[in-house]
Amino acid sequence: MTHFSRLLELDSECVWHPYSAIGADSPMYLVKSAKGVRIKLFDGTELIDGMSSWWSAIHGYNHQGMNQALSSQLQDMSHIMFGGLTHQPAIDLANQLIKLTPKSLKTVFFVDSGSVAVEAALKMAIQYWQSKRYHKKQKILTIRHGYHGDTFGAMSVSDPENGMHKLFSEMLIKQFFADAPSCKFDQPCLESDIISFKTQLINHHPNIAAVILEPIVQSAGGMYIYSPQYLQQVRELCNQYDVLLILDEIATGFGRTGKMFACEHASIEPDIMCVGKALTGGYLTLAATLTTQHIAQVISEGEPGLFMHGPTFMANPLACVAGMSSLKLLLKSPWEKRIEFIETTLKEGLEPCLAYPPVKDVRVIGAIGVVELHQPVNINKIQPLFVEAGVWIRPFNTIIYIMPPYVINPEDLRTLINSIIRVVSVIGRKP
Repeated sequence: MTHFSRLLELDSECVWHPYSAIGADSPMYLVKSAKGVRIKLFDGTELIDGMSSWWSAIHGYNHQGMNQALSSQLQDMSHIMFGGLTHQPAIDLANQLIKLTPKSLKTVFFVDSGSVAVEAALKMAIQYWQSKRYHKKQKILTIRHGYHGDTFGAMSVSDPENGMHKLFSEMLIKQFFADAPSCKFDQPCLESDIISFKTQLINHHPNIAAVILEPIVQSAGGMYIYSPQYLQQVRELCNQYDVLLILDEIATGFGRTGKMFACEHASIEPDIMCVGKALTGGYLTLAATLTTQHIAQVISEGEPGLFMHGPTFMANPLACVAGMSSLKLLLKSPWEKRIEFIETTLKEGLEPCLAYPPVKDVRVIGAIGVVELHQPVNINKIQPLFVEAGVWIRPFNTIIYIMPPYVINPEDLRTLINSIIRVVSVIGRKP
């Protein structure tokens, strides 16, 4: 048995992968290295990355500038507890985030993953109202088809029926759910789109601490793209019924939709915002929950006089340096022009997919391209087809999509697009 084969055998025997079974008979590819937009497998195969490692590696892999920044930080310290101690990488990154995000957001709480950022946001909202002595405000309102993470608070505000967490439904906190909007990005938001959400607020606002939404794009719940007008009306209704608005920008933040943050499409500001994924350019896990000075002050002055959360690896110095380095790269780059080019190319390139019978819809915003099928994909069958085409694209359920690194060149982007068209055409053939 070769070293290569033995590694894959060990992986199959003892390593859990996301949403997988031990020993599952599904294709697994052993990665040796990654550089730029190329993933190199152990057998020498090179794949163009269409996923940005689940939307995080926006500058590609193995970036020299980021490598140097992390190497330099290692000489000082790789980690230090954040209780009672602080450090410049965290201070610098917090201030940079405050400059980039909506003006009302003035405080930053660092966490170690997107799911935990959502947990912190939910706790922040509930603790805010507790501090104001509105003790009944303990519930959250959201819309169906959403996804906010895999921890229990985050699962409770993800779609309980059509999402990935139905198995745990009896154990989860029962939250309030409204119908997802059907108005597409370039359409007006009608009364029929907002009525379900509005009704939930009218009926339950005394018990609702906050609304949580993925702005403009519902990502892992189905890659739906909805009208900015809907988000505007949500903000107005939250104001009217005295409910906080949490925006989950973990997937959409840092330029992915063509704006620095997706809420900018609607020209609104949240009370609390979650960011992650692309924050560190895919180098290290780090996320953050930002809120207003008012909310932070109310929590700090209420009982017990502090925010009740604190992860062990909070504000890890290496991760903060990665975040600062990634944001500097982004801001120095012509990222808006790059996203505009990717969007235009995706719209033109993916449109022919609509001619194939298996395809239900094609939708694009910024550097997000989505082909929705009528039936769920057979991942064991489709994944090898993409690898044979020299690309890394990871479909889920009925969705084939790409979120490439921003630095991808035109030729590689068209290769990704053409591979999707070819695979869709194969799916459509009769056996």
